This record gives sequence, structure tokens and C-alpha cells, in this order.
Amino acid sequence: MLPTASEDQLGSGKWSAGITGVALTQPGWGTMGILGRQLWSFAGDDDRADVNQSLIEPFANYNLDKGWFLITDVIITANWEASSSQTWTVPLGGGIGRVYKIGNQAVNNRVEFYYNVEKPDSAPDWT
Repeated sequence: MLPTASEDQLGSGKWSAGITGVALTQPGWGTMGILGRQLWSFAGDDDRADVNQSLIEPFANYNLDKGWFLITDVIITANWEASSSQTWTVPLGGGIGRVYKIGNQAVNNRVEFYYNVEKPDSAPDWT
């Protein structure tokens, strides 16, 4: 992660690196899997908090007829530098979408709603 944000509230102000992995399967009905990432800061603005963040992203896509699909793609995060009551963001939800073509261009539209069952005080209830 590069410290490229133009405003402090838009980025960490730190150089960070870590590991990412994904596992997925594509049974006949769609796709499912999980992605994980861990980042740690190693350089940057000393006045800013260190970065120690985890991301867990389980996902499932169930294909329906005529390009329609059901999806859940929750992004669970943990900020290990935050106090224990502010560490986790855990959404639950999903949505519906459709893949279609306009000429030769494939288009993917979807609408999803997620409720944060666990979140820091400053995070929204819904996304």
C-alpha cells in the first residue's frame, strides 16, 4: 500500500505490505470462495498510526437464468491498532445482479445491501 492520499482522512500516511491469498471453487451453480489479506506498515509519517489490518472476504455467486445472479460478498475487516471495542467491522447481506451485453461490451450491474452487525463507532450501520 502506497501513501498516495491527498488528505489525511483518505489514507494511512504509511507504506505497508503484507500477504494475500484466495481459494475458490466453481461448482455448476456459480462461484464461491474466500480471500484473505494482512497488511503491516513499515515506513511513513511518524505522526500517523501504524497499520496492522486484516481483511477476510467470503463470497458466493449463485447463477440464475438470463444472466441474473444472487451474490454475497462480505468484507470483514480488523484494525489491530484500534481499541478492542473498535477492532472489527462485520457486515451481513447480499444482493442481486445481472450480466448482459450492450453491443460487444459485457456489462455487470448489481445492487447489494449489507448491515454491519459489528462495527467501530464511526462506521455506518448499512452499506
